[in-house]
Formats: sequence, structure tokens, C-alpha cells
Amino acid sequence: MPGSDLLGCDRPLQDAFDAALVDLDGVAYRGPVAIDSAPDALRVARESGMSVVFVTNNASREPHEVATHLSELGIPTDPDEVLTAAQALARLMAADLDPGARVLPVGGKGLRTALADMGFELVASAQDFPEAVAQGFTPDISWRDLAEASYAIESGARYFASNLDLTLPNERGIAPGNGSLVGAVVNATGVQPTAAGKPEPTMFHLAATSVHARTPLAIGDRLDTDIKGARAAGMPGLLVLTGVSSIHDALFCPRDQRPSFIGEDLRCLAQPHPAPRREGQTWWVGDASARVDGKALEVDGHGIHAARAACAAVWAVIDAGGTVDGGTVPDFGVAS
Repeated sequence: MPGSDLLGCDRPLQDAFDAALVDLDGVAYRGPVAIDSAPDALRVARESGMSVVFVTNNASREPHEVATHLSELGIPTDPDEVLTAAQALARLMAADLDPGARVLPVGGKGLRTALADMGFELVASAQDFPEAVAQGFTPDISWRDLAEASYAIESGARYFASNLDLTLPNERGIAPGNGSLVGAVVNATGVQPTAAGKPEPTMFHLAATSVHARTPLAIGDRLDTDIKGARAAGMPGLLVLTGVSSIHDALFCPRDQRPSFIGEDLRCLAQPHPAPRREGQTWWVGDASARVDGKALEVDGHGIHAARAACAAVWAVIDAGGTVDGGTVPDFGVAS
């Protein structure tokens, strides 16, 4: 009988895995504000011996700025514990372009510093005939920046992007992300960029290597980037419900975006995660159960165990070629 993509762990995750590869926006903080449970949860995880590396698709800031921000929010962090998509992009481009190639950066100083550190010559205009365009998120991007990128690409420059996140969660809600800005250039040129950030596996491998991790756990709030990227990298992924993706999203996501573990927030690192177990058509997690009757999801229980059981039940039906009515999904009473 096939098992579930949702895994179990009979001891706290922070004891079972030697490193946490932690997303920032929606996991550690929302904009300038820390998620309430994050500082203490990460402190406890570190005290248990778990290494922490912050892995972010945001390319606008340099690692030392991210580390300072986290430290100010009560999460003491060194710059070498931060890996940005700008750093990953610069390394990716270095493998494809000649040393010292001319690059037009469209983004913040985090992107510019990463490219300069890799030895590229930075130019300001398409009229400088760059060999490549590198686009990363910055809230200060303008129409003129996007236009210069388009002109350069139309003239034959290679197109690279730090990431393709369509949205960016912050303290006010959901804002357009780098992928939405990239979309403007794609619409103008018809050229799709090569991306370095999540869900590509590069960042996960670089982060794990930086702390010599043998059993890393990738943690994020987005199924389409954090969890998909973890699976692409061959690592288990933990979805926390403090950002973009909800339990409803997890129930019906593509298989390559399914998390290995689900928790309400980072405090779940200090908890065991009971494995889903199947009895006939019913799936149990702890004392909660779920089954699909026809196309209706039926859940007995409440809270995170019930949500996990529902994922196991719905995924089993979908994998068998069935369908589930999304309107029958109950309120589990968990964060979303």
C-alpha cells in the first residue's frame, strides 16, 4: 500500500536534521516585523545543535544588511549565515559567461555587489553593449530600468534573473515580487530569463554546503518556490503557515510542490511529527483522521494534525486519479 508524501519524525525536527535552510519573508519576518514565534524558535533550534542558514530570493540587500536586520529583530545572525539569490545568480552567471564580462544590473546594491565580487564589469545602459542583463528585486525599480533591460536583450544580451517570485509578502499584505517585474521585460522582449533562485536547487545546495550539512531541512512559506525547490534539491521541505501558502493550497498543489512536513510556525521544529497512517480509506495523524467520501473531504478532529491527515487523504485520492471538492475543506483552525 503506497505511503504519503507527508513524512513522519518521532523526535523533534531540530534533533533529526543538522541544518535548517530558512526562508526569510513569511517565515522569519514580514517586512520590518519579526513573526512573533520566530526568534525564540530559532534560538531553541540553534541551542539544540541545529545550524541555521537564511536562504532568500530577495536580491535587493547584501548579506550583512540582512544579518543586521535579523539581529535587530532578536534573531542574532552573522553575514555568512545568509545566502541571497543575488549571490547564487552571480555564481550561476560566472559559469556561463567569460571572466570580466559586461553586465547590465537591474536591481539593488545587493545584486550589484554580488556581480562585482564575481568579477563582472557593471554597465549602466544598453548603449554600453552588455553581454548579459541581471535582474533582481528592488522596490526602487523604474520603467527606465526595465526599458534599458529590454533594449539590451533585444540587442542580443543574455537574460538572467535572481528569482521568479510573482509575489512578496510584507507587513501590509502581498506585494508584487521580482517575477512580476521580470514579466514586464518578458512581455516586451519575448525572452525568458535563466533564474538562479528558488525553486531552482542551486541555492539549497550552496546553503547546505556552507555549513557542511549532511541532513538539511529546507523551510519556507511558499509551495511554488521553497518547497518545490527543496524537492528539486532532494531535500525534505517544511511548510510553515505564516506566509503565502495555506493548508488549502497544500491540499491541491502539484505533486512536485508537496511538503514533507507541515507546521503552523517555526515552533514545530521543537516538536515530533507523527507519520500519517492509513486504515482502509481513512488517514490518521495522531488522534485526527480524514477520508474522502465520493468527492467530499470528511475530517474528524481539529488543528494541525487534522490538516496533515487531510493532506494525506486528499493526495492519495488525487494520485489515484480521483478528484476532491475544494468546497468541502473545513476550517482547521490553523494559521494561514
